[in-house]
Amino acid sequence: MRLEDTGLTKQDIKDKVDKYMIETYERFDFLAESAKDQYIYDENGEPYLDFYAGIAVNSAGNCNEKVVQAVVDQAKTIMHTFNYPYTIPQALLAEKICTTIGMDKIFYQNSGTEANEAMIKMARKYGIEKYGSNRYHIVTAKNGFHGRTFGAMSATGQPGNGCQVGFGPMTYGFSYAPYNDLEAFKNACTENTIAIMIEPVQGEGGVHPATMEFMKGLREFCDEKGMLLLIDEVQTGWCRTGKVMSFMHYGIKPDIVSMAKALGGGMPIGAICATSEVAAAFTPGSHGTTFGGHPVSCAAALAEIDELLSRDLAGNAEKVGAYFMEKLKSLPHVKEVRGQGLLVGVEFDDTISGVDVKHGCLDRRLLITAIGSHTIRMIPPLIITEEDCDKAVAIIKESVEALE
Repeated sequence: MRLEDTGLTKQDIKDKVDKYMIETYERFDFLAESAKDQYIYDENGEPYLDFYAGIAVNSAGNCNEKVVQAVVDQAKTIMHTFNYPYTIPQALLAEKICTTIGMDKIFYQNSGTEANEAMIKMARKYGIEKYGSNRYHIVTAKNGFHGRTFGAMSATGQPGNGCQVGFGPMTYGFSYAPYNDLEAFKNACTENTIAIMIEPVQGEGGVHPATMEFMKGLREFCDEKGMLLLIDEVQTGWCRTGKVMSFMHYGIKPDIVSMAKALGGGMPIGAICATSEVAAAFTPGSHGTTFGGHPVSCAAALAEIDELLSRDLAGNAEKVGAYFMEKLKSLPHVKEVRGQGLLVGVEFDDTISGVDVKHGCLDRRLLITAIGSHTIRMIPPLIITEEDCDKAVAIIKESVEALE
């Protein structure tokens, strides 16, 4: 829908949002009217270089033609049904995902936080049924982020701040340990611990990749103690980090892995994949969803995965991401550049506000985000080029210099 077709002004749209919507977001003074590839366009047709990709969603590009066509074709055939009959997109997508990432079974959800809820529920049910009623404890990482529903929010290691503030007691059964500290994780586990749940790269926590020692050590420790390793790939999954899944960098395999964001190419979909043994914990009635495995979302996901794999966008993420991070090191006031593939963070010294840099970039038509006080994060479409990175670095540099 375009503004000119509504008979309204941009201010009219803003006024309607202010009047009717419950706002929990910081709105940019920017009307996103259309998008294509690595650009979003405002109502005047002005291009914004998109280094946010709908929060790591539009990995094969904004409005990828094959994904759009898949949505149109499926919507004409069947848009929605309940999960009792078989549907073709569900079945084909299930096979594609499981065979591509080497997992046995899949359960569809609608979002990342729902996928993590399902992962937590499956792990706890598996533990209680196999070992007894007390085996449900899960250890997660401090400064991690797993979502905003109650189980996922409780798993998020930010007690007393962030998304947990103001909601009362969290769901019981979680403990937190410092990220990349293997001994601390071991010490946080008890005889009642059934799983360790981890992001391979902490995104909301400031773009901190896991070390090889940490990830391999967690896998070995879980095997030794009869525990499950749960990997949250909601943001890192599907070629973002230079591999199809980030856990592949470490030569390990999770017992359950969650995914969402890039999976649907712009359509809402999430999922968990698990080993056959662990997946057996979900029996009829133990979990369910009305919209999970939606035919249109599954059709979009099939097209998105085909684009990601056939165009080797993981390889592009690895190559262009390395180039981008090296260029970012030349920026003034940079304390550290961190990342994996095209999930990239820049931490500035204490004189530079990440939020101010973000707004300076917006004024210069580059879309990025900020984390904490002094860090910016970039998660662009995986189709970007080195030339796009050069443009982004130049804009960030101007924004930083304007703050000096």
